[in-house]
Amino acid sequence: MATLLIGYDLNKQKNYPDLYDAIKGLDSAWWHHLDSTWLVVTGHTAKQARDILVKHLDGDDELLVIDVTDRDRAWGGFNDKGSGWLNSSYE
Repeated sequence: MATLLIGYDLNKQKNYPDLYDAIKGLDSAWWHHLDSTWLVVTGHTAKQARDILVKHLDGDDELLVIDVTDRDRAWGGFNDKGSGWLNSSYE
């Protein structure tokens, strides 16, 4: 099992209920104390979770999924500068 940190920015259209249901569907053990941050204990990898959740986002939304157990990470919607920083921070 992995513990995934999930963060997002929903920009124009905000469809929180569908995204919340998808996050909760990753497993039954989850934490959601901060507005756009979740921790989920799951059998999914960060990339698998990203692929599940990105279906509930609009094209201008941003999503970050990081496995905080072993540094496995995946994200979507970030520009090159943001992606570059995330990649370099784990080197």
